[in-house]
Amino acid sequence: MIFQHRPVLLNETLTGLAVQPGATFIDGTLGGGGHTAALLERGAGRVLGIDQDATALAAARIRLAPWGERVTLVQGNFRELGRLAAAHGFAAVQGVLLDVGVSSPQLDTAERGFSFMHDGPLDMRMNQNTGSTAAELVNTLDEVALADLIFRYGEERLSRRIARRIVAGRPFHTTAALAETIKRAVGKPGPIHPATRTFQALRIAVNDELGALEDGLRSALSVLAVGGRLAVISFHSLEDRIVKQWLQRETAVCLLPPRLFAEQCPHLAPPGAGHRPCIYLGPRACDYAPTMAVVTAKPVVAGADEVAANPRSRSAKLRVAERIG
Repeated sequence: MIFQHRPVLLNETLTGLAVQPGATFIDGTLGGGGHTAALLERGAGRVLGIDQDATALAAARIRLAPWGERVTLVQGNFRELGRLAAAHGFAAVQGVLLDVGVSSPQLDTAERGFSFMHDGPLDMRMNQNTGSTAAELVNTLDEVALADLIFRYGEERLSRRIARRIVAGRPFHTTAALAETIKRAVGKPGPIHPATRTFQALRIAVNDELGALEDGLRSALSVLAVGGRLAVISFHSLEDRIVKQWLQRETAVCLLPPRLFAEQCPHLAPPGAGHRPCIYLGPRACDYAPTMAVVTAKPVVAGADEVAANPRSRSAKLRVAERIG
C-alpha cells in the first residue's frame, strides 16, 4: 500500500495555527505527514506526530526524514494525546491539530475494508492490531442494537429495515456482500450509494471515533500553552457537532448584572463594577472561567479550487480556538 494523502484546508490550517519560528506543535492525526511537513516548512521547531495507523506512520517517517530530530512519530490514538505528549517531552505546546475521520488511502485500499467501492474483508479498523472488526459487529449484534448503531452513527432513517436484512443474511465477511444486501434493503437508489451511511456508522463504531474525539479535545486543552491554538478539521455533522458544542462550553461566559455580581463574586470586582465574566453555580459561584476563545466565528470550508482538485475536501470544516488563561 502506498500511503499518499493530500491534506485538506492546508493554508487555512497554517493560518489558524499562527505558526511562529521555533514553536512546538502536536499533529494528532499525522496521516501521510502533509500537515506536519507544512508546519516544519513554516518554521515550527518540533512536531509530535501521532497516528494509530502503522501504514500511515511508515509513509510519514519517509516523508519527514529530512527534518530529523525535529519530528517525533508515535503510534497511538489522539485520545491519549496528553499522555503521549508528556512521555515524549511535549508540554505547553503552541498548537494542536486534529484532522479527524478516515483518510483517502484507507478508503482506497480494499484490504482495509472501509469502502463498499472496493471488495475486501470487513475490517475497518484504523489500528489493525486491536479492537473488533466490522465483521464482528455485523455478525454478532442483535437486530435492535445493530439498527440503533446504524441510526446513531449513520443517521440512516432506514436503519431498522437494513438491520433486519443484515441479520437475515448473516454471516458477512466482505464489503461487497454487505453492500449488496444493504442496497436490496433500501430499494430505490437515491443521490448517494445506499450503503454509504451504514458503512460510515460501522466505521465510527469500530474505531469509537466520536468518543476518541471528545477525549482528544480534552487532552488537547491540557497540553496547550496560553495563547496556543487548537485546529480541528471534521468531515461530517456528528464530528462537527461535538467540536462546536465543546467549544461553546469552553468559551462560555455568563455576565451577571452588577448587583448579583457583587453578591456572588465579591472577590473578583470592587462594588459598583459593571458586567464581568462570571457564572452562578450555587455554592461554587465564581469558580468558573472560560478556557478557550474562538478564532473562527464560523467553520472554514474549502474553496472552489480545492474542491475541484480534491473532491473529498467538499465536506471538510475547520474550527480554530485559542487557549486563554
